Amino acid sequence: MEEAAAAAGAQPPAVAIAAGDAAGAEPSPGAAASPRRLLALLGAKLCTWYVWKTVVLGQVLSLLICGTAVTSQYLAEVFRVETPMLQSFINYFLLLLVYTTMLAFRTGSDSLGQILKRRWWKYIFLGLADVEANYMIVKAYQYTTLTSVQLLDCFGIPVLMALSWFLLGARYKLAHFVAVAICLLGVGTMVGADILAGRSEGEGSHVVIGDLLVLLAASLYAISNVSEEYIVKNLSRVEFLGMLGLFGTIISGLQLAIVEHKEIMKIQWNWKVALLFTGFALCMFGLYSFMPVVIKITSATSVNLGILTSDLYSLFFGLFLFKYKFSGLYILAFVVIMVGFTLYCSATGWKAEPTALPQPESSGRDNAALKLEENDSETLAVTVHFTPGETVVVSTN
Repeated sequence: MEEAAAAAGAQPPAVAIAAGDAAGAEPSPGAAASPRRLLALLGAKLCTWYVWKTVVLGQVLSLLICGTAVTSQYLAEVFRVETPMLQSFINYFLLLLVYTTMLAFRTGSDSLGQILKRRWWKYIFLGLADVEANYMIVKAYQYTTLTSVQLLDCFGIPVLMALSWFLLGARYKLAHFVAVAICLLGVGTMVGADILAGRSEGEGSHVVIGDLLVLLAASLYAISNVSEEYIVKNLSRVEFLGMLGLFGTIISGLQLAIVEHKEIMKIQWNWKVALLFTGFALCMFGLYSFMPVVIKITSATSVNLGILTSDLYSLFFGLFLFKYKFSGLYILAFVVIMVGFTLYCSATGWKAEPTALPQPESSGRDNAALKLEENDSETLAVTVHFTPGETVVVSTN
Protein backbone atom coordinates (compact mmCIF):
# COMPACT_ATOMS: atom_id res chain seq x y z
CA MET A 1 0.00 0.00 0.00
CA GLU A 2 2.81 2.39 0.89
CA GLU A 3 4.53 1.63 -2.43
CA ALA A 4 1.28 2.28 -4.28
CA ALA A 5 0.82 5.55 -2.45
CA ALA A 6 4.38 6.59 -3.25
CA ALA A 7 3.85 5.68 -6.88
CA ALA A 8 0.68 7.74 -6.93
CA GLY A 9 2.58 10.79 -5.71
CA ALA A 10 1.72 10.67 -1.97
CA GLN A 11 4.39 11.86 0.44
CA PRO A 12 5.97 9.53 3.00
CA PRO A 13 5.06 10.27 6.64
CA ALA A 14 8.43 11.80 7.45
CA VAL A 15 8.21 14.14 4.48
CA ALA A 16 4.64 15.10 5.37
CA ILE A 17 5.64 15.97 8.95
CA ALA A 18 8.51 18.10 7.67
CA ALA A 19 6.16 19.87 5.25
CA GLY A 20 3.69 20.54 8.05
CA ASP A 21 6.42 22.03 10.23
CA ALA A 22 7.48 24.26 7.33
CA ALA A 23 3.89 25.40 6.77
CA GLY A 24 3.49 26.30 10.41
CA ALA A 25 6.72 28.27 10.46
CA GLU A 26 6.63 32.07 10.36
CA PRO A 27 7.19 33.79 6.98
CA SER A 28 10.67 34.89 6.17
CA PRO A 29 11.62 38.55 6.77
CA GLY A 30 11.95 39.04 3.01
CA ALA A 31 8.39 37.84 2.36
CA ALA A 32 7.02 40.07 5.13
CA ALA A 33 8.89 43.07 3.75
CA SER A 34 7.66 42.61 0.18
CA PRO A 35 4.32 44.44 0.70
CA ARG A 36 6.15 47.31 2.39
CA ARG A 37 8.66 47.36 -0.45
CA LEU A 38 5.82 47.48 -2.97
CA LEU A 39 4.14 50.36 -1.14
CA ALA A 40 7.44 52.21 -0.93
CA LEU A 41 7.99 51.73 -4.68
CA LEU A 42 4.46 52.95 -5.43
CA GLY A 43 4.96 55.97 -3.20
CA ALA A 44 8.23 56.77 -4.93
CA LYS A 45 6.48 56.68 -8.32
CA LEU A 46 3.57 58.87 -7.21
CA CYS A 47 5.41 61.35 -4.99
CA THR A 48 7.59 62.90 -7.67
CA TRP A 49 7.91 66.50 -8.77
CA TYR A 50 6.66 65.67 -12.27
CA VAL A 51 3.47 63.99 -11.03
CA TRP A 52 2.56 66.68 -8.53
CA LYS A 53 3.40 69.47 -10.98
CA THR A 54 1.14 67.86 -13.59
CA VAL A 55 -1.69 67.41 -11.08
CA VAL A 56 -1.48 71.02 -9.88
CA LEU A 57 -1.30 72.45 -13.40
CA GLY A 58 -4.29 70.34 -14.45
CA GLN A 59 -6.34 71.71 -11.56
CA VAL A 60 -5.41 75.27 -12.48
CA LEU A 61 -6.90 74.61 -15.92
CA SER A 62 -9.99 73.11 -14.27
CA LEU A 63 -10.48 76.25 -12.17
CA LEU A 64 -10.22 78.44 -15.29
CA ILE A 65 -12.87 76.30 -17.02
CA CYS A 66 -14.96 76.56 -13.87
CA GLY A 67 -14.70 80.36 -14.12
CA THR A 68 -16.03 80.34 -17.67
CA ALA A 69 -18.89 77.99 -16.71
CA VAL A 70 -19.96 79.98 -13.65
CA THR A 71 -19.91 83.36 -15.43
CA SER A 72 -21.81 81.94 -18.42
CA GLN A 73 -24.44 80.34 -16.18
CA TYR A 74 -24.84 83.51 -14.15
CA LEU A 75 -25.36 85.51 -17.35
CA ALA A 76 -27.97 83.01 -18.56
CA GLU A 77 -29.93 82.49 -15.33
CA VAL A 78 -29.85 85.96 -13.80
CA PHE A 79 -29.65 88.30 -16.81
CA ARG A 80 -31.08 86.00 -19.53
CA VAL A 81 -28.01 86.51 -21.71
CA GLU A 82 -27.18 83.48 -23.88
CA THR A 83 -24.53 84.49 -26.40
CA PRO A 84 -21.89 81.73 -26.57
CA MET A 85 -20.57 82.85 -29.94
CA LEU A 86 -20.12 86.44 -28.76
CA GLN A 87 -18.19 85.19 -25.74
CA SER A 88 -16.00 83.00 -27.94
CA PHE A 89 -15.42 85.88 -30.36
CA ILE A 90 -14.13 88.08 -27.52
CA ASN A 91 -11.64 85.37 -26.54
CA TYR A 92 -10.36 84.84 -30.09
CA PHE A 93 -10.07 88.60 -30.55
CA LEU A 94 -7.91 88.84 -27.41
CA LEU A 95 -5.70 86.07 -28.77
CA LEU A 96 -5.48 88.02 -32.03
CA LEU A 97 -4.45 91.23 -30.24
CA VAL A 98 -1.74 89.56 -28.17
CA TYR A 99 -0.28 86.59 -30.04
CA THR A 100 -0.99 87.43 -33.69
CA THR A 101 0.55 90.84 -33.05
CA MET A 102 3.64 89.11 -31.65
CA LEU A 103 3.88 87.05 -34.84
CA ALA A 104 3.50 90.20 -36.94
CA PHE A 105 6.68 91.66 -35.43
CA ARG A 106 8.72 88.54 -36.15
CA THR A 107 11.08 88.30 -39.09
CA GLY A 108 12.48 85.39 -41.04
CA SER A 109 10.96 81.95 -41.42
CA ASP A 110 8.86 82.35 -38.26
CA SER A 111 7.19 85.57 -39.37
CA LEU A 112 3.45 85.86 -39.84
CA GLY A 113 3.73 86.09 -43.62
CA GLN A 114 5.89 82.98 -43.93
CA ILE A 115 3.61 80.97 -41.63
CA LEU A 116 0.54 81.96 -43.63
CA LYS A 117 2.34 81.17 -46.87
CA ARG A 118 3.25 77.64 -45.80
CA ARG A 119 0.44 76.50 -43.47
CA TRP A 120 -2.56 78.82 -43.83
CA TRP A 121 -5.03 76.11 -44.91
CA LYS A 122 -4.11 73.88 -41.95
CA TYR A 123 -4.86 76.65 -39.49
CA ILE A 124 -8.21 77.33 -41.14
CA PHE A 125 -9.28 73.76 -40.36
CA LEU A 126 -7.87 74.05 -36.83
CA GLY A 127 -9.75 77.30 -36.20
CA LEU A 128 -12.95 75.84 -37.63
CA ALA A 129 -12.70 72.75 -35.40
CA ASP A 130 -12.09 74.81 -32.26
CA VAL A 131 -14.83 77.37 -32.92
CA GLU A 132 -17.48 74.79 -33.79
CA ALA A 133 -16.57 72.58 -30.82
CA ASN A 134 -17.16 75.50 -28.45
CA TYR A 135 -20.45 76.34 -30.15
CA MET A 136 -21.80 72.77 -30.36
CA ILE A 137 -21.18 71.91 -26.72
CA VAL A 138 -23.12 74.98 -25.58
CA LYS A 139 -25.88 74.44 -28.14
CA ALA A 140 -26.32 70.83 -26.99
CA TYR A 141 -27.70 71.98 -23.62
CA GLN A 142 -30.78 73.30 -25.42
CA TYR A 143 -31.67 69.83 -26.75
CA THR A 144 -30.47 67.25 -24.24
CA THR A 145 -29.86 66.90 -20.50
CA LEU A 146 -26.92 67.75 -18.30
CA THR A 147 -26.40 64.03 -17.64
CA SER A 148 -26.06 63.24 -21.33
CA VAL A 149 -23.62 66.08 -21.89
CA GLN A 150 -21.40 65.01 -19.00
CA LEU A 151 -21.35 61.37 -20.06
CA LEU A 152 -21.03 61.79 -23.81
CA ASP A 153 -18.40 64.51 -23.49
CA CYS A 154 -16.05 61.79 -22.20
CA PHE A 155 -16.18 60.29 -25.70
CA GLY A 156 -13.43 62.74 -26.61
CA ILE A 157 -10.88 60.95 -24.39
CA PRO A 158 -10.73 57.64 -26.35
CA VAL A 159 -10.84 59.63 -29.59
CA LEU A 160 -7.93 61.72 -28.35
CA MET A 161 -5.94 58.64 -27.34
CA ALA A 162 -6.54 57.03 -30.74
CA LEU A 163 -5.48 60.17 -32.61
CA SER A 164 -2.39 60.50 -30.42
CA TRP A 165 -1.53 56.86 -31.15
CA PHE A 166 -1.76 57.18 -34.94
CA LEU A 167 -0.72 60.81 -35.49
CA LEU A 168 1.73 61.54 -32.68
CA GLY A 169 3.13 58.06 -32.20
CA ALA A 170 2.06 57.91 -28.54
CA ARG A 171 2.17 54.51 -26.85
CA TYR A 172 0.21 53.47 -23.77
CA LYS A 173 0.73 50.93 -21.04
CA LEU A 174 -1.90 48.96 -19.17
CA ALA A 175 -1.66 51.49 -16.33
CA HIS A 176 -2.80 54.25 -18.70
CA PHE A 177 -6.00 52.41 -19.62
CA VAL A 178 -6.67 51.53 -15.98
CA ALA A 179 -6.23 55.20 -15.03
CA VAL A 180 -8.62 56.34 -17.77
CA ALA A 181 -11.19 53.76 -16.62
CA ILE A 182 -10.90 55.07 -13.04
CA CYS A 183 -11.43 58.65 -14.24
CA LEU A 184 -14.51 57.64 -16.22
CA LEU A 185 -15.79 55.81 -13.15
CA GLY A 186 -15.46 59.09 -11.28
CA VAL A 187 -17.47 60.84 -13.99
CA GLY A 188 -20.16 58.18 -13.64
CA THR A 189 -20.22 58.81 -9.89
CA MET A 190 -20.62 62.53 -10.53
CA VAL A 191 -23.52 61.91 -12.93
CA GLY A 192 -25.18 59.65 -10.36
CA ALA A 193 -24.87 62.40 -7.78
CA ASP A 194 -26.49 64.85 -10.23
CA ILE A 195 -29.41 62.46 -10.72
CA LEU A 196 -29.92 62.05 -6.98
CA ALA A 197 -29.69 65.82 -6.48
CA GLY A 198 -32.22 66.47 -9.24
CA ARG A 199 -29.84 68.41 -11.51
CA SER A 200 -30.60 66.14 -14.48
CA GLU A 201 -34.25 67.06 -14.58
CA GLY A 202 -35.73 68.88 -17.54
CA GLU A 203 -35.49 66.76 -20.68
CA GLY A 204 -34.51 68.55 -23.84
CA SER A 205 -36.80 68.86 -26.81
CA HIS A 206 -34.67 66.79 -29.20
CA VAL A 207 -32.44 64.49 -27.19
CA VAL A 208 -30.93 62.69 -30.20
CA ILE A 209 -29.86 65.99 -31.78
CA GLY A 210 -28.34 67.13 -28.51
CA ASP A 211 -26.44 63.87 -28.04
CA LEU A 212 -25.06 64.04 -31.58
CA LEU A 213 -23.91 67.61 -30.97
CA VAL A 214 -22.03 66.50 -27.85
CA LEU A 215 -20.33 63.64 -29.72
CA LEU A 216 -19.33 65.95 -32.57
CA ALA A 217 -18.04 68.57 -30.14
CA ALA A 218 -16.00 65.96 -28.24
CA SER A 219 -14.47 64.70 -31.50
CA LEU A 220 -13.62 68.25 -32.65
CA TYR A 221 -12.05 69.02 -29.28
CA ALA A 222 -9.90 65.89 -29.66
CA ILE A 223 -8.75 67.02 -33.13
CA SER A 224 -7.97 70.51 -31.82
CA ASN A 225 -6.04 69.20 -28.80
CA VAL A 226 -3.95 66.74 -30.82
CA SER A 227 -3.08 69.52 -33.27
CA GLU A 228 -2.22 71.78 -30.35
CA GLU A 229 0.12 69.17 -28.85
CA TYR A 230 1.96 68.70 -32.14
CA ILE A 231 2.32 72.45 -32.78
CA VAL A 232 3.51 73.47 -29.31
CA LYS A 233 6.02 70.60 -29.12
CA ASN A 234 7.43 71.04 -32.64
CA LEU A 235 6.76 74.65 -33.66
CA SER A 236 5.88 77.19 -30.98
CA ARG A 237 3.15 78.16 -28.56
CA VAL A 238 2.99 81.69 -29.96
CA GLU A 239 2.40 80.39 -33.49
CA PHE A 240 -0.45 78.15 -32.33
CA LEU A 241 -2.21 80.88 -30.35
CA GLY A 242 -1.55 83.56 -32.96
CA MET A 243 -2.97 81.52 -35.83
CA LEU A 244 -5.90 80.32 -33.72
CA GLY A 245 -6.63 83.90 -32.74
CA LEU A 246 -6.49 85.08 -36.36
CA PHE A 247 -8.71 82.44 -37.96
CA GLY A 248 -10.86 81.96 -34.85
CA THR A 249 -11.74 85.65 -34.90
CA ILE A 250 -12.68 85.54 -38.58
CA ILE A 251 -14.77 82.35 -38.32
CA SER A 252 -16.52 83.23 -35.04
CA GLY A 253 -17.13 86.79 -36.26
CA LEU A 254 -18.91 85.55 -39.38
CA GLN A 255 -20.93 83.03 -37.42
CA LEU A 256 -21.75 85.64 -34.80
CA ALA A 257 -23.19 87.97 -37.44
CA ILE A 258 -25.35 85.15 -38.81
CA VAL A 259 -26.74 83.37 -35.76
CA GLU A 260 -26.53 85.73 -32.78
CA HIS A 261 -27.08 89.29 -33.96
CA LYS A 262 -30.65 89.31 -32.59
CA GLU A 263 -29.59 88.05 -29.15
CA ILE A 264 -26.89 90.72 -28.93
CA MET A 265 -29.44 93.46 -29.61
CA LYS A 266 -31.57 92.19 -26.69
CA ILE A 267 -28.79 92.48 -24.08
CA GLN A 268 -29.57 94.99 -21.34
CA TRP A 269 -26.10 96.30 -20.64
CA ASN A 270 -25.09 97.35 -17.14
CA TRP A 271 -21.95 97.16 -15.03
CA LYS A 272 -22.79 93.67 -13.73
CA VAL A 273 -23.25 92.23 -17.21
CA ALA A 274 -20.06 93.92 -18.38
CA LEU A 275 -18.21 92.54 -15.36
CA LEU A 276 -19.42 89.00 -16.08
CA PHE A 277 -18.36 89.28 -19.73
CA THR A 278 -14.96 90.54 -18.58
CA GLY A 279 -14.59 87.69 -16.10
CA PHE A 280 -15.49 85.13 -18.75
CA ALA A 281 -13.05 86.65 -21.25
CA LEU A 282 -10.18 86.69 -18.75
CA CYS A 283 -10.78 83.07 -17.69
CA MET A 284 -11.05 81.87 -21.28
CA PHE A 285 -8.00 83.85 -22.37
CA GLY A 286 -6.04 82.45 -19.43
CA LEU A 287 -7.19 78.93 -20.30
CA TYR A 288 -6.12 79.21 -23.94
CA SER A 289 -2.80 80.84 -23.03
CA PHE A 290 -1.91 78.40 -20.24
CA MET A 291 -3.11 75.11 -21.76
CA PRO A 292 -0.30 74.92 -24.38
CA VAL A 293 2.23 75.28 -21.57
CA VAL A 294 0.73 72.31 -19.71
CA ILE A 295 0.36 70.22 -22.88
CA LYS A 296 4.02 70.80 -23.75
CA ILE A 297 5.04 69.48 -20.32
CA THR A 298 2.62 66.53 -20.33
CA SER A 299 0.24 65.55 -23.14
CA ALA A 300 -3.20 66.41 -24.47
CA THR A 301 -4.69 63.22 -23.00
CA SER A 302 -3.30 63.99 -19.54
CA VAL A 303 -4.73 67.51 -19.69
CA ASN A 304 -8.17 66.26 -20.69
CA LEU A 305 -8.22 63.83 -17.77
CA GLY A 306 -7.18 66.58 -15.39
CA ILE A 307 -9.96 68.96 -16.41
CA LEU A 308 -12.67 66.38 -15.69
CA THR A 309 -12.85 67.95 -12.22
CA SER A 310 -14.00 71.30 -13.65
CA ASP A 311 -17.68 70.26 -13.40
CA LEU A 312 -17.18 69.50 -9.72
CA TYR A 313 -15.60 72.89 -9.08
CA SER A 314 -18.54 74.51 -10.87
CA LEU A 315 -20.88 72.52 -8.66
CA PHE A 316 -19.14 73.68 -5.48
CA PHE A 317 -19.54 77.30 -6.58
CA GLY A 318 -23.14 76.55 -7.56
CA LEU A 319 -23.93 75.48 -3.99
CA PHE A 320 -23.61 79.13 -3.00
CA LEU A 321 -24.58 80.96 -6.19
CA PHE A 322 -27.39 78.80 -7.57
CA LYS A 323 -28.50 76.89 -4.45
CA TYR A 324 -27.57 73.44 -5.75
CA LYS A 325 -28.23 70.43 -3.54
CA PHE A 326 -25.14 68.82 -2.08
CA SER A 327 -24.39 65.09 -2.13
CA GLY A 328 -21.49 63.20 -0.61
CA LEU A 329 -21.08 61.41 -3.93
CA TYR A 330 -19.59 64.62 -5.35
CA ILE A 331 -16.66 64.33 -2.94
CA LEU A 332 -16.28 60.65 -3.83
CA ALA A 333 -16.35 61.51 -7.56
CA PHE A 334 -13.66 64.15 -7.06
CA VAL A 335 -11.42 61.70 -5.17
CA VAL A 336 -11.89 58.95 -7.77
CA ILE A 337 -11.08 61.29 -10.69
CA MET A 338 -8.00 62.63 -8.92
CA VAL A 339 -6.78 59.09 -8.17
CA GLY A 340 -7.15 58.12 -11.83
CA PHE A 341 -5.51 61.34 -13.01
CA THR A 342 -2.56 60.89 -10.63
CA LEU A 343 -2.14 57.28 -11.73
CA TYR A 344 -2.11 58.33 -15.38
CA CYS A 345 0.52 60.98 -14.69
CA SER A 346 2.73 58.52 -12.83
CA ALA A 347 2.36 55.97 -15.64
CA THR A 348 3.40 58.61 -18.14
CA GLY A 349 6.54 59.17 -16.09
CA TRP A 350 7.44 55.48 -16.43
CA LYS A 351 7.78 55.66 -20.21
CA ALA A 352 11.27 54.48 -21.02
CA GLU A 353 11.70 56.11 -24.42
CA PRO A 354 9.72 59.16 -25.56
CA THR A 355 8.24 58.88 -29.01
CA ALA A 356 10.10 60.93 -31.60
CA LEU A 357 7.75 63.27 -33.44
CA PRO A 358 8.37 64.21 -37.08
CA GLN A 359 10.10 67.55 -37.36
CA PRO A 360 8.60 70.24 -39.65
CA GLU A 361 10.49 72.67 -41.83
CA SER A 362 10.61 75.36 -39.14
CA SER A 363 11.42 74.62 -35.52
CA GLY A 364 9.89 77.84 -34.21
CA ARG A 365 11.31 80.52 -31.94
CA ASP A 366 10.45 78.58 -28.78
CA ASN A 367 12.78 75.75 -29.84
CA ALA A 368 15.55 77.89 -31.29
CA ALA A 369 17.92 77.40 -28.37
CA LEU A 370 17.46 73.63 -28.57
CA LYS A 371 18.28 73.67 -32.28
CA LEU A 372 21.43 75.69 -31.65
CA GLU A 373 22.55 73.12 -29.08
CA GLU A 374 21.97 70.34 -31.61
CA ASN A 375 24.03 72.18 -34.23
CA ASP A 376 26.83 72.72 -31.74
CA SER A 377 26.86 69.04 -30.84
CA GLU A 378 27.10 68.06 -34.49
CA THR A 379 30.16 70.24 -35.15
CA LEU A 380 33.24 68.11 -35.85
CA ALA A 381 36.53 68.88 -34.15
CA VAL A 382 39.42 68.76 -36.64
CA THR A 383 43.02 68.27 -35.50
CA VAL A 384 46.00 68.64 -37.86
CA HIS A 385 49.36 67.04 -36.99
CA PHE A 386 52.56 67.84 -38.90
CA THR A 387 55.15 65.06 -38.93
CA PRO A 388 58.85 65.55 -39.71
CA GLY A 389 58.31 64.06 -43.15
CA GLU A 390 55.83 66.89 -43.84
CA THR A 391 53.02 64.39 -44.04
CA VAL A 392 49.73 65.91 -42.96
CA VAL A 393 47.47 63.71 -40.80
CA VAL A 394 43.92 64.90 -40.29
CA SER A 395 41.78 63.31 -37.58
CA THR A 396 38.23 64.12 -36.44
CA ASN A 397 36.96 63.61 -32.88
